[in-house]
Amino acid sequence: RRVQALNEQVAELRSQLSSLQSLLDEAASRDVAAQVRIETLGSQLNVALARAVSEERRRAELEEAERIRLEEEARRLAEEARDLESYRSEFFGALRRVLGDIEGVQIVGDRFLFSSEVLFPSGSSDLLPEGQAQIAQVAQILTQVSGEIPEGIDWILRVDGHTDNVPVSGGAFADNWALSQARALSVVRFMVNQLGFPPERLAATGFGGTAAGGTGAGL
Repeated sequence: RRVQALNEQVAELRSQLSSLQSLLDEAASRDVAAQVRIETLGSQLNVALARAVSEERRRAELEEAERIRLEEEARRLAEEARDLESYRSEFFGALRRVLGDIEGVQIVGDRFLFSSEVLFPSGSSDLLPEGQAQIAQVAQILTQVSGEIPEGIDWILRVDGHTDNVPVSGGAFADNWALSQARALSVVRFMVNQLGFPPERLAATGFGGTAAGGTGAGL
């Protein structure tokens, strides 16, 4: 009986040991899975960190490239502005040298004024022969000089019509404003129709007798 009792106790202990071994095996499995999970997460974290570093480096490179591009663009625009300003000065300087000796021509800044007494009869928008000759000479000079203007300069020759301050009485014009506009258009039409000047390079404006230089001034 004592042997049987001992055998039963041994069997019970073996059963308990088996249960404990199962628990240990299960715990070991969980530890292995956890370790694998940790290693996987660590690998993913390393990949994410490497990607973040790469993206940060690329962003810095793009920002540096954009900064260099903007600096180059600013330098290029500044050089173009200097070139245009230099050319503008040379352009008007050449016109001043050419037109400065012509009788009846007054140079004011970058404007070239022609006496209305020379170009038109009083109260009329019909160009006098002397006025046509002067306009033809100026148009020829402008045509020669315009050939040297860079394509990037969209230049316009504005023809300003003026009158004196004596009101128009009767005739084809309601007032000095209408007369000044007709004079400007007369010059523009003469330059286009008779001299072949490009119409897209011309603009006509009338100031009547109220604009600066209106007293006795012309185009």
